[in-house]
Amino acid sequence: MYIPPHYNNQNLDEIKDFIRQNSFGILINIVENKPWGTHIPLELEKNDEGNDIFLVGHIAKANPQWKYFKDNTEVLCIFNGPHSYVSSSWYKEEEVPTWNYIAVHVYGTLKVLTEQETMASMHRLVDKYEKNSKDPISLSNMSPKTLRQVKGVVGFQVQISDIQATYKLSQTRVDDHQKIISELEERSDSGSRGIAEHMKSTKS
Repeated sequence: MYIPPHYNNQNLDEIKDFIRQNSFGILINIVENKPWGTHIPLELEKNDEGNDIFLVGHIAKANPQWKYFKDNTEVLCIFNGPHSYVSSSWYKEEEVPTWNYIAVHVYGTLKVLTEQETMASMHRLVDKYEKNSKDPISLSNMSPKTLRQVKGVVGFQVQISDIQATYKLSQTRVDDHQKIISELEERSDSGSRGIAEHMKSTKS
């Protein structure tokens, strides 16, 4: 994606943490000569040695996208963070309004997982998101009949080849930062408040 130099984030540790916190992404490949996207959890994981990162996910077999999952197919995974309209009335000097946002694009090659690998990834997925539930469930406690639903999905792994991250946080308007943050914090929507928090963290 196009990233102006001011907004190009190359802090890999920060970007990986962002993906983990915003793992509901969009998987894009080509289906019948058209871009095709599916909104799904895409979990960032490491290999057994802990020195290689990749994405893991699954989609329903009812979704025709999987029929174009060939090993080594290149795919694009998009992760969105908070975003917010920024009024130029908050600036000291006249300027047009803009939009602040965080977005990460991950490119890589796809590998289809076995049924056993897919089930293992689903256990990890459920365990991650159930740990803060009031009454957490576990796939380990579910009946074989229920777990047979895994036959209706296709698991996959994306070996990452490139990560591109845009953090547009008014970096070119340093003198207006405090005013922008203050105005964003007065709004009730989570996007505005999220951008304000990220702007404050980049100042510290």
